Amino acid sequence: MMMKKYILPVFLLVMFSCTQDKKAGWQPVDLLEYGLPITVKAPDSPTVKVMDLIVQKDITIKKGTDYFVQIFATDSQQKDLAKLKKQKLDEVKAGRFFSKIIKEEDTGFIFEKQIDSTNVNYDFRHFKIKGDKEYSFQTGLIGRFSLEQVEQMYEGVQ
Repeated sequence: MMMKKYILPVFLLVMFSCTQDKKAGWQPVDLLEYGLPITVKAPDSPTVKVMDLIVQKDITIKKGTDYFVQIFATDSQQKDLAKLKKQKLDEVKAGRFFSKIIKEEDTGFIFEKQIDSTNVNYDFRHFKIKGDKEYSFQTGLIGRFSLEQVEQMYEGVQ
């Protein structure tokens, strides 16, 4: 009878060990040295590049083919995060390859893009307003990402 008492906890421990979060080894990346008062989580030692496009900064954080986050920093046009998210959501939905929303939250969303029946890709948008700056996060413009990869990147920028 005593044996049954320990089966469930051992089973749960084994299940948890087998499904460890891939981003568990991700490290905080402080972007202040690049002019952004933001910290994101990324795989160890990513490459960070900044392009100053005068009207906005384009910051990319990349590690291998599984992690590629792009951040656009601009002067804030508004202070209402809900309006900003709605505007960007409408833009994404109007996109040629937009298929469906996978997850939607107050500060962002994950969506599916489908070029044809065999070519499905995932992307996200996440937004922050700090002071007079607006920050828009998304996957890098080059690459194909699975839903799992996008979910991890999305969580890493929140």
